[in-house]
Amino acid sequence: MSVLPATLWRRARIVPCTSLQAAAAAQADAIVTEGERIAWVGHEAALPPALRERCATVRDCGDRLVTPGLIDCHTHLVFAGDRAAEFAERQRGVSYEELARRGGGILSTVRATRAADAAALLAAATPRLESLLREGVTAIEIKSGYGLTLESEARMLEAARELGRRHGIAVRTTYLAAHAVPPEFAGRSADYVRVLAREWLPEIARRDLADAVDIYCDRGAFSAEDAVTLFEAARSLALPVKMHAGQFADVGGVAVAARFAALSCDHLEELSPADAARMAQAGMVAVLLPVAYYTLGQASRPPVALLRESGVSMAVATDCNPGTSPCASLLLAMNMACRLFELTAEEALAGVTREAARALGYADGRGTLAPGAPADFVMWDLAAPYELSYWAGMNRCRTVVRGGIVR
Repeated sequence: MSVLPATLWRRARIVPCTSLQAAAAAQADAIVTEGERIAWVGHEAALPPALRERCATVRDCGDRLVTPGLIDCHTHLVFAGDRAAEFAERQRGVSYEELARRGGGILSTVRATRAADAAALLAAATPRLESLLREGVTAIEIKSGYGLTLESEARMLEAARELGRRHGIAVRTTYLAAHAVPPEFAGRSADYVRVLAREWLPEIARRDLADAVDIYCDRGAFSAEDAVTLFEAARSLALPVKMHAGQFADVGGVAVAARFAALSCDHLEELSPADAARMAQAGMVAVLLPVAYYTLGQASRPPVALLRESGVSMAVATDCNPGTSPCASLLLAMNMACRLFELTAEEALAGVTREAARALGYADGRGTLAPGAPADFVMWDLAAPYELSYWAGMNRCRTVVRGGIVR
């Protein structure tokens, strides 16, 4: 099998993000890619002559800042309709939980999504994805969870896979049928979880539609016992798990997630020191979702200092969804993570590159600029990496490279 010609990308200010410190400043000025992978990173003066000779193409980065491609590791990108009217209701003092009790919230999006065919779902999701792509996102997670029947959940996951194919972007799909209890199972959440664990999930796995399994474990949602039922089914199918946990209350979900070595727990506005220790011991990532916190006007915020002290890695994501995070800007989420949650600029950048990759279970170097990693990177018209979190509402992305190709 022939090796594709190598390309030298020179005159770059490379922020490799291979560690927290490596997300703070430029550490090299050249990259060599071969095919879809990075072959070498360093100072051009130290480029081995034999490798230089293999470089059939030389690209000038114009002395721009270069980071790994950004990764949005928690989205609900595929859905139909919107919940703008509910946003207006919340401004008049109606809580998110009250809206859900009235039949709004997630279930209003469920009604719209069930009524949408595959073409409509793709058409609705495409502008949201394109917004993220323009900001340098090169990998994304997309959850189901607005269908709440087997076929509508499968249709959402199929749409997510198709978005990846059409746009040439890495998509990780997550089965989140345990997002809300559908009307046909009202008052029978445990029965619903048994059905989606024992009947739906095996079929989703048979069709190869899910890369992971998620559950919304919180007050007014699903219990820790429900999570055990679902996660045992996922384990039997060799599917990794993750969890929406502690957004409104601590109901014991994090302990279950740690027991099953979940990839991540997401939200975590309510997190105890004991659960932070469990997350650290299990190697789980805390995915912070500042736009949802901002949109809901929550009183509690994730205990970032506790997560740091406990040694829990932190990722940042948009949580793009119609109800609590109508946002398709990962750069804005970075800004909010710094301003609202007091992350450092280095933590925010690591949180949308290396740590976001870990939250999705990538083990191929994605989210870093290092030999062997995917050749996904972004050139920015910025003086320093901390400016990525500084600018609010301004996109300074100049060039996106995915799989070694300028997109």
